[in-house]
Amino acid sequence: MSRRLVVLSLALALFLPARTSAQSVAPDPQVGGAERGAEAAIFMRAMEYIRRLHMQSYNDSTLWTRALDGLIGELDDPYASVFTPSEVEDFEEETTGNYAGIGISISQLNDLVTVTSVFRGTPAAQAGLQVGDVIVGVNQNDATTWNTSMASDSIRGPVGTVVDLRVIREGVRQPIAISMQRDSVHVASVQSDILPNNIGYISIDRVARNSAREVMQAIDSLAQTRGVIIDLRRNPGGYLDESLTMSDIFLGRGDVLASTRDRGSRGTPGQISEESYRGRLRPRIPFKPIIILVDRFTASAAEIVTGALQDYDRALVLGERTFGKGIVQSVVDLPFGRKLRITTGSWHTPLGRSLHRDRDPGGNLLPENLDTLSAVRTPGGRMLKSGGGIFPDMVVEADTIRLLERELISTANDSEVPLATREAEVSFARARVLREAGQPPSVDDATLQSYIIGLEDAGLPAELVARSEVRSYLLWRLTVRVADRMEDVSAATMARMERDRVLSRAVELMRDAATQSDLFAAAAQANENGAGAAMSAGATPR
Repeated sequence: MSRRLVVLSLALALFLPARTSAQSVAPDPQVGGAERGAEAAIFMRAMEYIRRLHMQSYNDSTLWTRALDGLIGELDDPYASVFTPSEVEDFEEETTGNYAGIGISISQLNDLVTVTSVFRGTPAAQAGLQVGDVIVGVNQNDATTWNTSMASDSIRGPVGTVVDLRVIREGVRQPIAISMQRDSVHVASVQSDILPNNIGYISIDRVARNSAREVMQAIDSLAQTRGVIIDLRRNPGGYLDESLTMSDIFLGRGDVLASTRDRGSRGTPGQISEESYRGRLRPRIPFKPIIILVDRFTASAAEIVTGALQDYDRALVLGERTFGKGIVQSVVDLPFGRKLRITTGSWHTPLGRSLHRDRDPGGNLLPENLDTLSAVRTPGGRMLKSGGGIFPDMVVEADTIRLLERELISTANDSEVPLATREAEVSFARARVLREAGQPPSVDDATLQSYIIGLEDAGLPAELVARSEVRSYLLWRLTVRVADRMEDVSAATMARMERDRVLSRAVELMRDAATQSDLFAAAAQANENGAGAAMSAGATPR
């Protein structure tokens, strides 16, 4: 059955779902009928009395806004909302990764708005803007005392319009004037690289427009690896059609990718109808082992991908039980640039597992009895729990911050020492030196010592930062940030593995596996032995 593109949307964020093109919904002719005239008359008369007689004066706009908010609040739907025009714009950017601008990232470093990334193929790259440039002017305005929010608001603007920047560049005595024409900019949601032992790694931070195409490109670049780890941790979801295509990349033609049970999208308006979505592509890397990493923040579209591959025995799932946002949402146009988003149905995996976990209007999970949850059997004979969200095949607990590290962060907050800002400044400077020297990411003793002295000067107790555990923690954080600054995915990932139990376990399993069956067998054995932080929670081979 053909897919319905841009009609239904999934959430991009846990409580701020992704925007899709609005569904065209004709007004119901029954609404406003005679049987509803009395209620409408009562409501309108109450509104009029409140406006005229209440001791506190309200204008019409405020009353209608509050009435609409009250209506949404009474739906017991934590995901329903009305977007204002400005929220619609933010929604578009968060969901798609697209915005109108020049294609840079900026940070507040040493109290100056500094360019920290220049995206390829954008107006900024074509105009010669460079990482490290300090923005001191935007159009006719002096920006030397601006923060990043002020600079961003001024630099962005409608596609085709011109923005003039003045930047200070190291080694150049006078500010440089750069004029650029704003254009549509897309920020990629997918990163990939090859880890040691020839293991492919793909990180997907959201399911945005073009995410499926970016995954295809990543898979093609990793075709010679022994297997692929797909990291969906903290991925809050995104677009339906992108998630289906993403699943389709790994499964076969005709395979059911997911199904919906929703109201009014097909058939008789107001009645529940079911629809299945089937694969249409030739599967990529059909014989390579795959591991998917998930956590409690993996939601909606990311859960659709995980559930599809798990149901078909196509991936081993590691980590925590996922968020459980398996609802169909419709986004419809309202007058004056607003949009309404409401829940209209539910999502299910190919084997019929519900992805949704019930929550109260505040978004808090409702009590459940895990012992009463049902299970389904995969084609390979594995039993998977069904009860909302995705249960991993192997539970691996994430590393937690240690006592002395918590003391460091707490002391920095109490002393008003901007730890993250200082870290960003030092890592930026170190990355620039290494980049110019053509060297890989690293943090030498001199850089670490200078960083620590700077923290002491800012107010951190010398006896605290002198502790070996604290120094080791600061070095680790700095190493990760330097690798990120240099856009070295492999180096950053390997550095994170020092504190990332889930990824470390995945690499260990992948290193010793030649096939998907090898991964399942190794996970089953680990679950039985209770090895490491792993324990059985999802699938059990039969």
